[in-house]
Amino acid sequence: MTLRLLAAAAAALLLPAAAHAATATTEAESLAIPAGTGAVVDDAAAGGGRAALLWSTTTATATVTTRAARRLVVRARGDQCDGAPRMRVTVDGRTALDVAMTSSTWTEHGTDRALADGPHAVAVTFVNDARAATCDRNLRVDRLTLSSTAAQPLAGARLAVDPASAAARQAAAWRTTRPADAALLDRIATRPQAFWFGGWQADVRAAVDGVVTDAAARGEVPVLVAYNIPQRDCGLYSAGGSASAGAYGTWIRAFAAGIGGRRAVVVLEPDALAGLDCLDAAGRDRRLAVLRDAAAVFAAMPATAAYLDGGHDAWQPAATMAARLVSAGVGDLQGFALDVSNFRADAGLVAYGQAVAAAAGGKHFVLDTSRNGLGPAPGGAWCNPPGRALGAAPRVEWGTFRLDARLWVKRPGESDGTCNGGPAAGTFWPDYALGLASRTVG
Repeated sequence: MTLRLLAAAAAALLLPAAAHAATATTEAESLAIPAGTGAVVDDAAAGGGRAALLWSTTTATATVTTRAARRLVVRARGDQCDGAPRMRVTVDGRTALDVAMTSSTWTEHGTDRALADGPHAVAVTFVNDARAATCDRNLRVDRLTLSSTAAQPLAGARLAVDPASAAARQAAAWRTTRPADAALLDRIATRPQAFWFGGWQADVRAAVDGVVTDAAARGEVPVLVAYNIPQRDCGLYSAGGSASAGAYGTWIRAFAAGIGGRRAVVVLEPDALAGLDCLDAAGRDRRLAVLRDAAAVFAAMPATAAYLDGGHDAWQPAATMAARLVSAGVGDLQGFALDVSNFRADAGLVAYGQAVAAAAGGKHFVLDTSRNGLGPAPGGAWCNPPGRALGAAPRVEWGTFRLDARLWVKRPGESDGTCNGGPAAGTFWPDYALGLASRTVG
């Protein structure tokens, strides 16, 4: 094993304060690599057509200077050999990023730790070189980018808890007769969870307004789910939705009017893009147009952070999902949501989210961790699978690249449908809720 160290750039990058929304990029051609330890090679897929290939121990140093808060992003890939190369990025001697380069194609990796004004020493370290008879593990670096620090729309937010949730009501009913079970349900009832809206509300504007008003009175920011797309769920357990594109346009504008200028998070149409394949070509075009229209509505609401649903890491390839998100207008929104109502593990979701984000213009994302504490069920069963557990508690994120928050979008304990003994979709199922809560670690 050898150690390979690549410093950030051959010269300082001076960024005027007035240009805080721009980016500054150092291409591989300008990276300082000691002779005999690496080279700049042709690579048609790299920026500028060239990239740095490192093959032996090397140390190079440089300083980057910022005059506005910036974020460091490294575009890199690995040559795989009996495992993935590992890349460690340090800023001023402190580790900012440590990742296994499992991708053989160019992927962006970065840190959401904004850089303060002034000079910074940045280094990229390859820590686990290896060679075998038929392969050679190497680290390749395309470019280093200092980009503007995107606003974290949830900064300082206290996510809304529903004091009247089904879990809270059931826990209260059991408090005297079944105190141990009531305590288990408190693990659900006391956590922030999303509020879902669809055709079942007679007046969606009033319903949304009521939730947002109550949350604001408690100093909280609600997570709201719009779930009324025409041909919803392709006729499966959660079938329904607006009767037409025109009806949906009216409905989504009423939904948005209920929020007004107040702070909220919106998850837009779970499964609508990941499940696009159930529609014919004309139906797919109509759905994308409907979502673009909805995205335009929320793009005009600066206090609302809206995320188009993007499925999960076992549904569509990252490139496919990124293309669908872009076609549906994600460029106008904060980003996309992953794993809504599913059970996929955090590690795979974060890697998938970063890949989708890189291919979709650098958008941010949120995860639904409500029921993924033990990952997916054997075989990937998604409808009330047994043996699952609550996932990470809802929280606003800062340390993971492009991840804005872990949320409980699905309300734990609500049925996925009439499968595995469950009631109708959306109905609270106390026994299932107890199982989720009892298997939770931590």
